[in-house]
Amino acid sequence: FNPISISKNLKHGKPVNSSDTVYFAVTDSQGNACSFIFSNYTGFGTAAIPNNCGFTLHNRGSNFILEEGHPNCIHPGKRPYHTIIPSMITNENGDLLACYGVMGGFMQPQGHLQVLMNMIHYHMNVQTALDAPRFCIDASYGNSTDEKIISEVLLEDGISEEVIEKLKSYGHHVRLVKGVHRSIFGRGQIIAKIDNDENQLVWAAGSDPRADGHATGY
Repeated sequence: FNPISISKNLKHGKPVNSSDTVYFAVTDSQGNACSFIFSNYTGFGTAAIPNNCGFTLHNRGSNFILEEGHPNCIHPGKRPYHTIIPSMITNENGDLLACYGVMGGFMQPQGHLQVLMNMIHYHMNVQTALDAPRFCIDASYGNSTDEKIISEVLLEDGISEEVIEKLKSYGHHVRLVKGVHRSIFGRGQIIAKIDNDENQLVWAAGSDPRADGHATGY
């Protein structure tokens, strides 16, 4: 833009032509927590704006199934399988241990499980749990009824050659994914409670390197 001269070769802008998901986790010094996910499945979501608000309502409910008799049909009092998964982890007493989420369409339940296993089973800290290589079992759309679909196991760069060859020996169709395409393995954020000797409430936060994100405290 030149304020004192006419613009030549004026070109139109390039508006965003795809949609995406946002996730954030928030905790405070009192132990309260919020696990929040918002996903515009297409375009501007529903394009419905609540009165006196500056945002549109999302349309991620597009994946709900309305077919009567289907195992995943939406119904009052039911929690149908869905890939919008803002999560919290509690212990056997109901005390909050972690607030986390992994975005990424049908990768979400797989990513949640892998990150959870990294923290609980492999005792990784929150950042290492997010950084660790992941796998994704890809079979087109999760609600597909096509019996001819061949599932492909996508493995993130960093998984050992030994594991790759072992999966192939079991008959799996395996593909290694590198570089920018690693975003298919989801993008997560975590805030977790950590133990300390002084019996104080201490939070640790991590942000996934596969996408824009930031862990901060104040």
